[in-house]
Amino acid sequence: MLVALGAALFVLVPQMSGSQANAMSRVVQGVIAGIGFLGAGTILKNQEGDEGHVKGLTTAAGLWMTAAIGISAGLGREATAVVSTLLALAILSVMPRIVETLDKRKE
Repeated sequence: MLVALGAALFVLVPQMSGSQANAMSRVVQGVIAGIGFLGAGTILKNQEGDEGHVKGLTTAAGLWMTAAIGISAGLGREATAVVSTLLALAILSVMPRIVETLDKRKE
């Protein structure tokens, strides 16, 4: 929630102060790059036996998606933000079940 709120504020403040479109573009690019860097810090690779196990990809993608939803809301695209939130929640609730089913089939 804080990531979405922060991203929305980073977009709202310059917009409300009368910034031009090219300035808004740079703000959005900065938020995207910053959240990407933050998300990269959540990705870890553990060495377990012969194969490495990567953790944190869903967290990183979730952070990026949350920032995108915040940017969308900050730009006044509330319907897009709501639809994106619902799609993200659906994906995050359905995919673990699909992965579990596929893992059972491998065994």
